[in-house]
Amino acid sequence: MAKDYVVGPGDCMSSIAYANGFFWKTLWNLSANAALKTKRKNPNVLMTGDVIHIPDWTAKNEPGPTEQRHKFMLMGVPEKLHIQLLDYDHKPRPNVDYKLVIEGNWRSGTTDADGKLHESIPPDAVTGKLTFPAPQLLDGNGNPIPAKPKDQTMILQLGHLNPISEVSGLKARLANLGLYKGPIDENLDAATQQAISAFQAKKGLPVTGDADDATRQELQELHGH
Repeated sequence: MAKDYVVGPGDCMSSIAYANGFFWKTLWNLSANAALKTKRKNPNVLMTGDVIHIPDWTAKNEPGPTEQRHKFMLMGVPEKLHIQLLDYDHKPRPNVDYKLVIEGNWRSGTTDADGKLHESIPPDAVTGKLTFPAPQLLDGNGNPIPAKPKDQTMILQLGHLNPISEVSGLKARLANLGLYKGPIDENLDAATQQAISAFQAKKGLPVTGDADDATRQELQELHGH
């Protein structure tokens, strides 16, 4: 039965579509969801309270010879997880070994030349853990400090990133870049403005502490969403 689904914490288009038996592009490109698509732009960065229309199922017949085995593939399964590791100066970290745990299942790998990792995950995955060596510390002259970096562990909350148009989305991206420590909420407080100023200084933008369009665009490009 057709219905309107209200997005909750941790929801994204992939998980919603999977739970309702659809391919995510089918829902994203639905005319009834055109306004949401225009507003959010990214199907996997939604906001709690957004409404997604889910239509009735439509039967489809696929012809094939009888008395033979046929293989069908479910579209959108698995989903892809893309993460880029950056050093303290926000430069890519290539060839870094990592361990990734998604919903209790683990695998290991190495980041590519751009510091990126690409892993297949279930569309409805909501939690994960990524472990990798911390970036090498440098002294005042830019030389590596001999101490071996400790491992860092990043807890992944899949589907919880809010749009950058929201203060919570701004805070989450700044936190992921190591510039903000505090609650991820809609309160534009002094700590958030200090983090914005730090980001603007790093990127050569006018340091105002205000998340203007240029700052949000630069932050979104660096963060990847």
